[in-house]
Amino acid sequence: MSPSTTTRRAATYGGAAVGGALAGAGSVWLGAAAYFARRVLTPDPYRPDDARIRVLHHDSVTLDATPETTVPGLYGLWVDGDGGHVRVGEVLEHDHRLQRVRRRLVGVDWGTARPGPVRVNGYYYARNPREDLGLHHEDVVVDGEVGPMPAWVVPSEGADHSRWAVLVHGRGARRYETLRAVPALHAAGLDVLVPSYRNDTEAPLGPDGRYNLGLSEWRDVEAAMRLAVARGAQEIVLVGWSMGGAIVLQVLDRSELAPLVSRAVLDGPVVDWADVLAHHARLHSVPRAVGSLGRSLMGQRWARGLVGLTESVDVTRTDWVRRADELHHPLLLIHSRDDEFVPVGPSERLAAARPDLVTFEPWSLARHCKEWNVDPHRWDRVVGAFVR
Repeated sequence: MSPSTTTRRAATYGGAAVGGALAGAGSVWLGAAAYFARRVLTPDPYRPDDARIRVLHHDSVTLDATPETTVPGLYGLWVDGDGGHVRVGEVLEHDHRLQRVRRRLVGVDWGTARPGPVRVNGYYYARNPREDLGLHHEDVVVDGEVGPMPAWVVPSEGADHSRWAVLVHGRGARRYETLRAVPALHAAGLDVLVPSYRNDTEAPLGPDGRYNLGLSEWRDVEAAMRLAVARGAQEIVLVGWSMGGAIVLQVLDRSELAPLVSRAVLDGPVVDWADVLAHHARLHSVPRAVGSLGRSLMGQRWARGLVGLTESVDVTRTDWVRRADELHHPLLLIHSRDDEFVPVGPSERLAAARPDLVTFEPWSLARHCKEWNVDPHRWDRVVGAFVR
């Protein structure tokens, strides 16, 4: 065998080895990206406890001090999973040495409050309009494409029932997330409809049992709007929290009922899913390339099986900073600059891009979708003025 033949063969073997190594590395990255995408899109109905009651007094609760338990405002505490619910108010004392915080005890809604693990509930309320707000409501069912979806109708006294608000909760939340908004909307003369939607544990699962980041859920909200129209709605105000904001934006863009919508209120909204997903990739030390590939896989038809989708999720359709010129409805954006889950940046940029349509109300101190909790009087005043 000549030296040149030996060299060529060695080069061939070496190239094959390098190619195999690169292919192996590529498959690892693809698998990691698919796992990241599945984690984003898969509902997780079980939330771990994130706080602990140390001492229970007759008028206050002492908790371990955490970012969630020390923020000002009104909050709920789940006790024993969902076996009990306690509402707490302002911070009375913060012991930095012992890392504990004492808060006013507002009330025990059900169950038994006692020292032990709890989970902070930013919704404050956790039952229904009648028990939490003292308001008459009707349990109804919205007929959606995935099946019957439970909803509440909360009529406003003295209203002519032509103006309605449809409230859209966020990812991993349930209908009672939205109850904080009902009094302000009633005061502005709106009847209120609070629907569930696919995969939120109350409504049926979607075809793939995955969140579609608003790109399919908007059709469930449209179905709820049809119920409102059937009951006399001539004008609709949409209100969405977090992913609910992303859903509302898709309704405004894609629904044939969008002309009935006069305006929308978005609280801690996802204005650009790519930005949110990149933020969470950084928080969890996911390599940038893996996070980017995961976002791309969501929108690829060939990757549906890999990610577990039946309907592609094209994240670029959720970038409303880039699509700002396509918006036509007045928007109120309420967003805390201390939001740890959905960064405020895209909301700020959207407001700057469309000052003719967007009213931006920045908050401070509030964590994700807790602007009402930190300052309920300001939230009610701002929202009430906007929807009137």
